[in-house]
Amino acid sequence: MATQKPPGQSIRDFATWQPVLGLLRAAKADKAGAEPLRVAGRIGQGGWSLALTHKAPPRGRALQTEDIQDELDAVERVRTAMVEAGVDDISFTAEIEPTGTTVLRLLGPSPAVEPGIGTPHPGALILVEDSLPEPWRRLPDPTDEARPAPSADPELLERTLRERLPHAIGATEAEIAAAEARLGIRLPEELKVLYRVTRARWEDWGDDYEAANGVFEAARCELSSVDDLYLAEASTRHYRWQHAAMEAVVTHPDAAVQGVVGSPGWLVFGENGGGDRLAVDLTPGPRGHTGQIILLSHEESIGADLLADSLTDWVLDRETPERQHRREEPPLVAHVNHASIKSVREAAHPGLEVLSIGVWDGAPFSLSPVVGLPRLRTLAAYAGTLADPLQVAELTGLEFLELGPEDWRVLLDAGAVPRSLLAASITAYGDHDPLPIVAIANEILALWDRPQIIQTVLEGNLGPLA
Repeated sequence: MATQKPPGQSIRDFATWQPVLGLLRAAKADKAGAEPLRVAGRIGQGGWSLALTHKAPPRGRALQTEDIQDELDAVERVRTAMVEAGVDDISFTAEIEPTGTTVLRLLGPSPAVEPGIGTPHPGALILVEDSLPEPWRRLPDPTDEARPAPSADPELLERTLRERLPHAIGATEAEIAAAEARLGIRLPEELKVLYRVTRARWEDWGDDYEAANGVFEAARCELSSVDDLYLAEASTRHYRWQHAAMEAVVTHPDAAVQGVVGSPGWLVFGENGGGDRLAVDLTPGPRGHTGQIILLSHEESIGADLLADSLTDWVLDRETPERQHRREEPPLVAHVNHASIKSVREAAHPGLEVLSIGVWDGAPFSLSPVVGLPRLRTLAAYAGTLADPLQVAELTGLEFLELGPEDWRVLLDAGAVPRSLLAASITAYGDHDPLPIVAIANEILALWDRPQIIQTVLEGNLGPLA
């Protein structure tokens, strides 16, 4: 593992970490003895993961800030130093002697490694710079034959909006043309009608929140201004490699909305007040209509839901007929475990893209049934579920591979890591020491000449345990 001497910055000052280490040590006080204690954790600007237990609050009262004030103060001390050092997320592990003598190791960060989720272990390893999971590379299918819904009625829409918003300031034709030039597309006629009635600029309302709410009620959403229209392409949806690689784009023959991550034809014009985006869909599914209204959930990273066949239907709050989706074909994402599909052979078919082998009580699986499948790009296998990890080398189209450290060790020692990979993940469970995992991660990264996870060693003394 690569190491470096601390350059004396505050994030690399033992005193910065001392309160966090003290809390972790105290949490393991019942295990203290002649042997050193090992503690580990992760701290990021968006959250932290520390093996600390909290005392139950008094009956009838929820846990409050003051109940964990020591933890909050300790974490904030580290976070402040992280901001000064330009670090967003960092993992650590420490070995604490009974005397208090401590060796602290900061692990990373590395531009080639995503942060772990609720763990000090590294997240996905990005083996090819700027690579994207397959669903994020997928464009919508052509929609040349799609047409607006019969319910689309720009004249009725305009009359309705002007009745609801008699004093609104509408966008000029020049402002609409400027939006079209910026987006590189022509706005659908219904959307033009909406913005000709109101351009939805906050400057037009000043401090009159009642006027703003009137516009939002008329449009049945928190309407964006004509200047803030944008396209919900795949890049607008956040992802983590180890989750995104497990997804697949599916658009059924009777679907109204294409099952893509994003589209150059999803034109976002508002939100629902709960963080979900509303868009006019210009690239509908096989049974959809050009200009239909869809919702992009903030809780999902792929696909969208149909809200209305047209903007007219949406504004007039007309009910949209439900569409039944047939899902009789074999799944593109197969989960093999004790509660789902019971064998790799049962999961195998020519269209299979993702194979996930989870908790299994029986004999390990052979990968022979999926060798040669043309579209298989992701394999995730729980520790101990593969009869022969070297069979992974026969899956020549893999883009993402997730294995336990023992299986990765087999592949590395045999020089059998698939070179088709774009990203990889090492899955470690429970209180697994992060250092061996980081060592394996660096071996994998080295195969692609990617930046290593640097280990920075700090030494100090926490004093005797109180």
